[in-house]
Amino acid sequence: MKFLKFYFIIFISLTSLVKADSNKKLFNQLEDGGKLIFIRHAYAPGSGDPNNFNLNDCSTQRNLSDDGRKQAKYIGKFFKEKKIKIDKVISSEWCRCKETAKIAFKNFSTNSFLNSFYSYKFAKNKSKQINALNDYVNKFKSNKNLVFITHYVLISEVLNYGPSSGEIVISDKNFNIIGTIETNY
Repeated sequence: MKFLKFYFIIFISLTSLVKADSNKKLFNQLEDGGKLIFIRHAYAPGSGDPNNFNLNDCSTQRNLSDDGRKQAKYIGKFFKEKKIKIDKVISSEWCRCKETAKIAFKNFSTNSFLNSFYSYKFAKNKSKQINALNDYVNKFKSNKNLVFITHYVLISEVLNYGPSSGEIVISDKNFNIIGTIETNY
């Protein structure tokens, strides 16, 4: 039994070192700039939006919970503490994304190419949005990073990855994932 505990401790130690080394590489790449940082909006209970959804009325949308607001604060604190260079923060027009952006970064703009196309009502916009996002990224030239606050469905479509609420997914300009960071508060 002592032998088994010894191997378990060695395994835990080695996996922690590998994760720390991989995080260091990720932060070094962010320091170089020019990366795309996709953030799924912070925690907003449920899925999709109510039938009476109105883009201009937050009371008709699924919004951040208190836990989601804490998570958004943590995201902002994380970027400050790690001194991640940011060129721009762009959010979906959905209220839960804008609130995440406002709490985490204060200054942001919105762009419809980051909007959700999850529901039938917006599914027809998918191709147009993906093309607009590609055009924007192709024109992006900076030694800093570009932050997109958006939805599961968009991140899943462009990066072939399913993020959890508040998860940070870093990619290059060709949408190749470099790394991910779970945000917990």
